[in-house]
Amino acid sequence: MYKEPIFLKPVFQERIWGGQKLRTEYGYQIPSEQTGEAWVISAHPNGPSIIQNGPLQGHTLKEAWENHAELFNKRSSRHEAYPLLVKILDANADLSVQVHPDDSYAREVEGEPYGKTECWYVLSAEENSEIIFGHHAKTREQLEQMMDQGEWNDLLQRVKVKQGDFIYVPSGTLHAIGKGIVILETQQSSDITYRVYDYDRTDDQGNKRELHLDRAKQVTKVPHKPVDFSRDKRVVDDLTITSLAEAQYFAVSHWHLNGRTMQKLDKDFLQVSVIEGNAEITVEGKTYEANKGTHFILPYGIEEYELTGNAELIVSWT
Repeated sequence: MYKEPIFLKPVFQERIWGGQKLRTEYGYQIPSEQTGEAWVISAHPNGPSIIQNGPLQGHTLKEAWENHAELFNKRSSRHEAYPLLVKILDANADLSVQVHPDDSYAREVEGEPYGKTECWYVLSAEENSEIIFGHHAKTREQLEQMMDQGEWNDLLQRVKVKQGDFIYVPSGTLHAIGKGIVILETQQSSDITYRVYDYDRTDDQGNKRELHLDRAKQVTKVPHKPVDFSRDKRVVDDLTITSLAEAQYFAVSHWHLNGRTMQKLDKDFLQVSVIEGNAEITVEGKTYEANKGTHFILPYGIEEYELTGNAELIVSWT
């Protein structure tokens, strides 16, 4: 059906911590000065991407998944819903400390198909930016006690980050993105979040945001054990491919293109985000532009494609 990339239009989400970098750094027409998220590859009901080209132009990625199995080789798929969600987040202020459930808890308690394991590629970070990643509690009893007593400075682990850093965040991990950081997030297609701590912030009406401590205590893993992946590199033509993660729910790589390469599509489908530079992709003799801020899917059925240009890409698949 498609012998071309499926280009997608971002869906924007306003957040109390959002800013304007999605416009100033990526050229998006954002809805407000507090735009926190661009859901750039999404089939989630809370923000499905719109297809911009080809026979399904104007339809959502969710509709494509449900009605056109051939685009994703769904006959060999283990997924009941589209499995992944890619976002760009602009943290103009600190995000709340939160945690996500695993698949089993999401199904049993929330009635949703997926929990949420995610990962972050740091697109930009102001000097001395940091994230919250994990905690210091040794036992679940200690974790719950420190949460109940609000001992956040002692409980939470803080880590400084810079552009190009990669962080893998499994379900059950306490985490928060800090002020001044822009990330590209690849995650399971889930929108379940348990807010643990929000710095006692209030909205315009003086109300604090809801916390979900009871469920957070149930799903947070104790003790915190970070997962590291080796950054294996390989060079194909003028393309350097760096593996960032090959995990249970997704694989993610960083591609640095400086010239030309021919690639075979050996996955059910590929998700591609252009994070720097300009490229062209050619499929069956037809060429398409893919510049910074462009996001597309290479669907099942494309046998090979050519990339030319000078660009950085984040590529993911299941």
